[in-house]
Amino acid sequence: MSSAASALARKIAQTIADEIGAQSAQVQSAVGLLDEGATVPFIARYRKEVTGGLDDTQLRTLEVRLTYLRELEDRRAVILASIDEQGKLTDDLRGEIEGADSKARLEDLYLPYKQKRRTRAQIAREAGLEPLADGLLADPTQVPEDAAGAYVDADKGVADAKAALEGARAILMERWSEDAALLGELREWLAREGTIRAKVVEGKEAAGEKFRDYFDHAEPLAQIPSHRLLALFRGRREEFLQLDLDPGTDAEAGHVLGEQKIALHAGIRDQGRPADAWLRNACRLAWRAKLHLHLLIDLFNQAREKAEAEAIAVFGDNLKDLLLAAPAGPKAVLGLDPGLRTGVKVAVVDATGKLVATDTIYPHEPRRQWDASLASLKKLCVAHGVQLIAIGNGTASRETDKLAGDLLKQLPDARMQKIVVSEAGASVYSASELAAKEFPGLDVSIRGAVSIARRLQDPLAELVKIEPKAIGVGQYQHDVDQFKLARALDARVEDCVNAVGVHVNTASSALLARVAGVSSGVAENIVAHRDANGPFKRRKDLLKVPRLGEKTFEQCAGFLRIADGDEPLDGSAVHPEAYPVVERILAATGRPIHALVADGAFVRGLKPAQFTDERFGEPTVRDILKELEKPGRDPRPEFKAAQFADGVEDIKDLRPGMVLEGVVSNVAAFGAFVDIGVHQDGLVHISALADRFVKDPRDVVKAGDIVKVKVLEVDVARKRIALTRRLEDTPPSEARDGRSDDRGGRRDAGRGPSRDSRSRPGAAPRQNAPPANNALADAFARAKQK
Repeated sequence: MSSAASALARKIAQTIADEIGAQSAQVQSAVGLLDEGATVPFIARYRKEVTGGLDDTQLRTLEVRLTYLRELEDRRAVILASIDEQGKLTDDLRGEIEGADSKARLEDLYLPYKQKRRTRAQIAREAGLEPLADGLLADPTQVPEDAAGAYVDADKGVADAKAALEGARAILMERWSEDAALLGELREWLAREGTIRAKVVEGKEAAGEKFRDYFDHAEPLAQIPSHRLLALFRGRREEFLQLDLDPGTDAEAGHVLGEQKIALHAGIRDQGRPADAWLRNACRLAWRAKLHLHLLIDLFNQAREKAEAEAIAVFGDNLKDLLLAAPAGPKAVLGLDPGLRTGVKVAVVDATGKLVATDTIYPHEPRRQWDASLASLKKLCVAHGVQLIAIGNGTASRETDKLAGDLLKQLPDARMQKIVVSEAGASVYSASELAAKEFPGLDVSIRGAVSIARRLQDPLAELVKIEPKAIGVGQYQHDVDQFKLARALDARVEDCVNAVGVHVNTASSALLARVAGVSSGVAENIVAHRDANGPFKRRKDLLKVPRLGEKTFEQCAGFLRIADGDEPLDGSAVHPEAYPVVERILAATGRPIHALVADGAFVRGLKPAQFTDERFGEPTVRDILKELEKPGRDPRPEFKAAQFADGVEDIKDLRPGMVLEGVVSNVAAFGAFVDIGVHQDGLVHISALADRFVKDPRDVVKAGDIVKVKVLEVDVARKRIALTRRLEDTPPSEARDGRSDDRGGRRDAGRGPSRDSRSRPGAAPRQNAPPANNALADAFARAKQK
């Protein structure tokens, strides 16, 4: 690497280090590993000594920023070369370009030198009108019409003084609109003070009803939440809303201030001189016809990128929570995919996830074969030793849940448990090429029941078969950059899979393809080799798989597990390269591996420093000892299931004040959606998630959490449900009616908690919580539905 390239690499490393709170040397080491083809999970887990312990979150940020900064440097080089070729690259300009720290700043500096179609200003320059513009700017005591008379030339297209002044004005307007310093100042000002304003497109009030919250909406750009901004952009894209960016709350005053900022930058002062009015008018047109529109587009793009990044992060966080949800484990499961007219699809999978039986029953309308359906299910449960019943949460879910309840009553000795699970993405999987390969002779509708059953056994193993964005835990997911979304979600899936580990002898090719370093082709080769030669006995046997070479083995081996194989360590997260460390531990303790792993207290007493060497330092040895303490431990929580209330099966069954148990189905920036078993998720606004101030809903709840909530308001017609986790909160209807609580006290006539709960010592100030049927809640509900 040349000295210039080395300096550039150090510059990028230092920038990233400052952003992620690390040392430049740590970043340079991580970059070196990434450039060699190492994956983030591998680096985070098995190269802690090299990177100084950078975790997967830091490494993911590093990876994204590395791409951006390298693109920035590539663009910088192109711009420098282009301006140099034009013979216009001065030392000062080079310094400004080399000091630009963003793509926007680079493009501002390049704007005057960028090749573009002939503009009015260029035509005016060719007609020799630039001296007129410069002269009036330098000496406003001149009378513009008199000064322009000297430049009238029909042969050059300047017919009269008016045409000359128009050309001179075009030159000044273009000059100011391409002034990087002025652009930067105005961009910063408008970003800080700008108000985004939405208006309904005339005549589209009825068609754009879903956007009525924004028919006359104004909000500071710097403060608008990401979900609301994306809603506005969607309304504009669907041509129901018009958006503008006003400079401050008073639009006209703000525009005047923009004009004044241009005048100040250009050294223009209104002192009543002959050319002052002409110059002021040039500033006005420069702002209103050029700069404002340019900056509006620029700032809207920046705001969209930021909002999309937040939305993608929310989706990724929810996806992670869902993937790392507690697995029920190796138990026989009866999967029920509810339906009415088409029947309930039934699939039974054994403890290993193998499909062993299928059926279709018709307990509901119109056939109402309740007893016959119970008999069929009872027969399947007894024949296959079913321990769990997984019920999809779609249409007819609660009716099918009731059927399962009757089934449990008929088989009390079986000690079965019924659980309603999310069926999001099940239909996508059913129709996928992967499902067709896995179950070539099985009806598409039955495949969904198989997926529902398996995702209860192991959510991670089953959900990786579905495109991440089809799982349905995102916020405005169709409005964001789909490439960035897919890349971010794939990274989350990869991190989750590798955090848990994969049993190579039972995993599907879809799951294996998410292991660090394993491509889809290699994953299919692993399955094919396993089918042809039987289960793998040792990790090193993976090297016999076609296209799985030493590099791939290095990346994936630590994340693949072989239970009951020839090498006990192959069932752990200890990487094969570190087996010599374990051998040193065994030699020092005088214990065989089986005795060592059975004595956690003894392992905890060992000192990592005793077993380090030049290659493996204390971080790796510490991880090895933790693994020996609990080999192959699953980081996921213990399995639990929510119990939906009997008799509450439809939104019409809900009443304000009810306390119910539910499952968090989705978490957004403004709150959490909770499935309470009525086919319509309720919203717990961020202000009602806890008795304290909550900045980020995920600090309090995560997707898959089981929570108790109280119903605040129900709007059956619009399918809006407002919930609270603060069980002392008073439903608005009770507060308005002045009802007494069960302690004989009077509730405060408001939307929030009682007076006594708000005034007790240490109580946090309430955040504003909208009721279910107001405009904001409608927007929240639409965000969930989309």
